[in-house]
Amino acid sequence: MIIRALEFNDFKDCVNLLNMLEDGKFVFHYKYELEKKFDEMVSWFIITFLGITTRPIPPVMTENRKVDLLSLYMIVERDGGYNSVTEDNLWPIIAKDMGFEYKDGEYMRTVYAMYLDILVYYYKFKEVQKRADESEGMKDKQDAPECSLGRSTSAEDIKKVTEEETYALYAENSWEGTWNAHKKRRKFNFNHARKAVDEANASVLKGINKRN
Repeated sequence: MIIRALEFNDFKDCVNLLNMLEDGKFVFHYKYELEKKFDEMVSWFIITFLGITTRPIPPVMTENRKVDLLSLYMIVERDGGYNSVTEDNLWPIIAKDMGFEYKDGEYMRTVYAMYLDILVYYYKFKEVQKRADESEGMKDKQDAPECSLGRSTSAEDIKKVTEEETYALYAENSWEGTWNAHKKRRKFNFNHARKAVDEANASVLKGINKRN
């Protein structure tokens, strides 16, 4: 199988695996093999590519609970990426999706930042470069007006790619949940949730007092 045969000797190998993950059905069917290969990729990127040797892979929480980096990557991508998830305060929900507690949201954010954020940024940066090169090639062949990206890739171009709208992945704690490709999660507001709970409790107490 192509997944098992994949080795990581260059960042292009990382790109190949990350491109495979664009197909949700493929990930669903080959989740077990992809989990191991994803950890191998992250290990190669952090240790060999970045030269960082102090981070255990996969990361482990208390009680020796491992964090599934592939699931974390997929869920965050479907919720719009690191910046979007942080701005919308979705890390507690993502922690729950991962099988942890809401209070572990900040830990999930830290794990993503330490293990995946640079990898994802570099991947999208390479994709922008690839598009720029392809656009330049088309210009040379067709003598068309210069592509807006040109040969060089500006910080603004990279920003556009890293902030592209993506869709939310709604799944249970296992991978037997459903993929929903047309809805984006709303910003999670703990104040609204707390208010709803307080109102519900007040209503219950009012009903009890009436009966008494």
